[in-house]
Amino acid sequence: MNKQIIHDRIDSLRQTLIAQDLTAIIVPSADPHLSEYLPEYWQARLWLSGFTGSVGTLVVTSDFAGLWTDSRYWVHAADQLNETGIRLEKLAPSQPNHIDWLAERLQEGDSVAVDGNVLSIAEQDRLLDAFDAHDITLITDRDVLSETWTDRPALPAANLYVHDESFIAQSATSKLAAVRAGMAEAGATHHLLSSLDDIAWLTNLRGADVDYNPVFLAHMLISEDSATLFVDNNKVSADIAKILEDSGITLADYESVQDALSTLTPEDLLLLDPSKVAVGTLSKIVDDVGFIEQMAPSTLLKSVKSDADINHVREAMRQDGAALCEFFATFEQRLAAGERLSELDVDSMLIEVRSQQPHYVSPSFPTIAGFNENGALPHYRATPEKFSYLDANEGDGGLLLIDSGAQYQNGTTDITRVVGIGHVNSEHKRDFTTVLKAHIALARAHFPDGIASPLIDAICRAPLWQAQMDYGHGTGHGVGYFLNVHEGPQVIAYSASTPKERAMKVGMISSNEPGLYREGKWGIRIENLVVNTPVANPTETEFGDFLNFETITYCPIDTRLIEPLLLDQVEIDWLNEYHSQVFAELKDRVDGAALEWLTERTQAI
Repeated sequence: MNKQIIHDRIDSLRQTLIAQDLTAIIVPSADPHLSEYLPEYWQARLWLSGFTGSVGTLVVTSDFAGLWTDSRYWVHAADQLNETGIRLEKLAPSQPNHIDWLAERLQEGDSVAVDGNVLSIAEQDRLLDAFDAHDITLITDRDVLSETWTDRPALPAANLYVHDESFIAQSATSKLAAVRAGMAEAGATHHLLSSLDDIAWLTNLRGADVDYNPVFLAHMLISEDSATLFVDNNKVSADIAKILEDSGITLADYESVQDALSTLTPEDLLLLDPSKVAVGTLSKIVDDVGFIEQMAPSTLLKSVKSDADINHVREAMRQDGAALCEFFATFEQRLAAGERLSELDVDSMLIEVRSQQPHYVSPSFPTIAGFNENGALPHYRATPEKFSYLDANEGDGGLLLIDSGAQYQNGTTDITRVVGIGHVNSEHKRDFTTVLKAHIALARAHFPDGIASPLIDAICRAPLWQAQMDYGHGTGHGVGYFLNVHEGPQVIAYSASTPKERAMKVGMISSNEPGLYREGKWGIRIENLVVNTPVANPTETEFGDFLNFETITYCPIDTRLIEPLLLDQVEIDWLNEYHSQVFAELKDRVDGAALEWLTERTQAI
């Protein structure tokens, strides 16, 4: 993006702040549903700053503009913010976040605006706690950006569709009953849902309003005897309206949710997740309505997949593995033939092979294909304006990190593999093998049923820590079932909090993705998806039930990058057994060059 455009937009926004007597504005990466991936209409932070990362908060005052983001994006953000007048502010334990920065620098009587439609209740509470002590006013009811962003895109208008019934194990009626049971346990008379994946799961409907996630813009209000879906009625066919009616769900316009909430009385108790409901959604609610703030029952319910769901996901993984065999075989043939390929070619080739598989819908996130130093950026994305060719000149080479996934009607996939391009040296192999040791450590782990998921992170990191190495991102996230590729409540990250909702339960699907990143050199990440299963034939029973992981991603790990002397026999056995399973699962699904590639890459070491 032209850097002068960014300067002009920030200057225009500053003029609006002066005209409205505002000291500062906060522009988060969010929408009214607190989604990870946003429709263009809600991508204000991107429009104002030019920063394309999925996480970041922009703050603008009369003489300052800064963007706060975490370590995954520091190099990426520094490049995109260069010469824009916007400072990169690094989110780190030793550094103030944007709330602390504002509270420390503003004066009594100053005012800070943030669009309440994209501000969660939880975030508002944090802002008020910091600002009240300094007599700083928080304003959430103004559309400050409208005067600056005059060509704002329209809201998405994709039609809703039904999740293929052959892949649905539980009816919407049954799911609604389970949610109501959770409401009753909490003592709530009503429950507001704004998180899009929860609503898609609950209704067994899908949409295309958000890139990569098969969801649609909607809110849902549930009581003991009614359920209303607030959605653009132009997206709803007569057939889907009938399906909803048969499930006990009525339709209302997307914009009318605030009016519906205004009818609640002081006798009502509204259950909501404060991190997933925006302040603006509650703008018309009466003051005396009681709130129960906790994680939505559906978030917990959808995190535990049924046996039928898991079987469908296993099949989706086989399809994905077969597609990847086709990709890698073709990719290596084209390189060997001397064709000059780029990071962008990797993305297009992956989409081509996956789209030929049954039930394919779309990628599940933007492909990360990073060669050498680009691979050291955990959330790097090649663009037509900036990408690298996969060149290996005069004996030099390097590592190509490929993190990709797909949405299939029978499952959501997410996998990372690293391959060598040209000459691979001993340092590459040492780093790759150390990350592999970490991956295997978690893949083999046993842990108590119900343990808080962040606590098992240390098991994975131990081999890296032993070598005085580490990585800045989490080790694992939950994965949806033909839903969001990043799903809670479980998260395998030692820095995360440990509420009871993050307990590990049978049927949860998570990622196992340790990494290692050397800035300016290369990045390594090895990622498979795993499902929580009971330990089979336990040798001990008096200490409670224990779980372990079943790896359900089927794709070879490149043994050419391994230094075998760094692996012990248990690790070698795990790798050989994994490759034996991969071959057994995929050998009848590929032929020709893809079968030859699979056979060679799954040989025992």
